[in-house]
Amino acid sequence: MNSSGQKVFIRRIRSALGHPLNERRSGEELFSNRFTNEIGAILDRIKNRNKDERQLLLNELIEAAKPINLNIIQLKDPSAVSTAIAELVKEKEPEWGNQKRVVAWNHPLIEKLSLPEALAEQRVPVYFTELNEAEAQETSAGKKREQLRQQIIDSYIGVTSADFCMADTATLVMRTRPGQARSVSLIPTIHIAVITLDKIIADLKELYAFLKWDSEGKNEGLTNCMTFISGPSKTADVEATMVHGAHGPREVYIFVING
Repeated sequence: MNSSGQKVFIRRIRSALGHPLNERRSGEELFSNRFTNEIGAILDRIKNRNKDERQLLLNELIEAAKPINLNIIQLKDPSAVSTAIAELVKEKEPEWGNQKRVVAWNHPLIEKLSLPEALAEQRVPVYFTELNEAEAQETSAGKKREQLRQQIIDSYIGVTSADFCMADTATLVMRTRPGQARSVSLIPTIHIAVITLDKIIADLKELYAFLKWDSEGKNEGLTNCMTFISGPSKTADVEATMVHGAHGPREVYIFVING
């Protein structure tokens, strides 16, 4: 695009946004570092939502998930989630090989699912993304990373939690931490995310307000990586034909604990 075409393109965007066509906005206006009344209202809205308001956000999330083949399942408690995951493991077959394996984050909510016990009857091993203390003492750092990497590759289902889920676009927001590798949500054929009802927020505006201005969000910051996931991976590069699972999971499930 030449400079003339670029100017026409930008003028169209300004016109669509209702801004003066020849007036350039300042960086301060676009990315304010001042705490405003609007930001305060957003933070209050996030923190003070009652259960009915959270349920409305969940309903919005369910509707946004339909066109992108994202499965949203409401369940009462962690026990119900572990039972549902066991049923999913029983129903689904691995895309490669015959051995069923599951890999899961080292996360407080995931620990409550007791997945090894839930899958014991099916004799499906569950790997966690952080070795226990005894295993860690017997394994060097390099071997530990290689072992965890291979376990993720061998697993056909990856189980994670998420920091947030944005209702308007059905988008999971996941910060990477030790024991919570991004690859668990990207490599296995099926990705399962388990969240509680209070992790559902409205949109990007709420997310950025929380991360930048809330004391909890500011303390941790963005971490080394923050991943946004909206349904199964997809591409239509070849002959404009939609294909799922081209560069990531073919299926994504979000289990919402709303009890």
